[in-house]
Amino acid sequence: MSTIIRVDNLTRRYGERTAVNHVSFEVAAGELFGFLGPNGAGKTTTQRMLTGVLPPSEGTAYVLDHDMARDPLGAKEHLGVVPEVANPYLEMTGWQNLMLAGELYGMKRSARTQRAEELLRELQLWDRRADRAKTYSKGMRQRLMLAMALLHQPDILFLDEPTAGLDVMSRRNIHQTVKNLTRSGVTVFYTTHNVEEANVLCDRVAIISEGRLAAVDTPEALKSHFAESQSVQVAFASPVKPEALSDIPTVAHVEKEGDKLRLFTSQPGRAATEIALFAQRQGLEIVSLNTLGPSLEEVFLSITGRGSHPREEKS
Repeated sequence: MSTIIRVDNLTRRYGERTAVNHVSFEVAAGELFGFLGPNGAGKTTTQRMLTGVLPPSEGTAYVLDHDMARDPLGAKEHLGVVPEVANPYLEMTGWQNLMLAGELYGMKRSARTQRAEELLRELQLWDRRADRAKTYSKGMRQRLMLAMALLHQPDILFLDEPTAGLDVMSRRNIHQTVKNLTRSGVTVFYTTHNVEEANVLCDRVAIISEGRLAAVDTPEALKSHFAESQSVQVAFASPVKPEALSDIPTVAHVEKEGDKLRLFTSQPGRAATEIALFAQRQGLEIVSLNTLGPSLEEVFLSITGRGSHPREEKS
């Protein structure tokens, strides 16, 4: 695949504070690229430099072969941007917001009318098109902003925390629209702090922490580097305390999860056998027994230093 976004040593300082610190990565055409990090990690600042809103203090960002510090206009006509805070014109109707966006993009009236109807129907806003945006819920405003960003059929869509604080219906609607876009060849740069969202949606994920890029890979490849986060989850018919299973060889530590116990180990098969033997010795009935791989959330917490570290396995 061809490279559509290329970032090299991108840096942004605000006085003494460095918000983005020498970040480098590439995004392929048609990729759904997740930019994942905790709040305040530098995600939004990076996106603003990629979309030509902020100039970098150092480094370069090329989008569609345009240097975003020197020639942002060359790329902007091919971009769609949905900021974290939905900001349509509240006194205008949903339809009027889309018509204005189409005018700004230089679209002919027939083209923007047809495209607006398609998007409003897809994003389940058609029945509210004549209502002022100030009467819309947060989720509806975010979907309207997405429609406005997609009106001119951009090659790249930038989304900044598009589902933060939204209801389930709006979140699913946005997810489905994003999936459909990537299937049609649109590149999506998806900024989020929602780990599960990145895991489900993204082809690759970049993890940024305190302004520095910590990792870039597919979600599954990132998980594979964290063998210590493999685990066995077991539920017994009778209550069992975590401490009762903590002496099983190869088990690093045990956590209670509702009515289940989760045993972290780099050898889940062996640990499962030991659990079965333990149950037999104690006369316990096993209700369920599952081996689990590491989750992207555990990888994220480990990389960003926000998770607890399991103690070393017993020999």
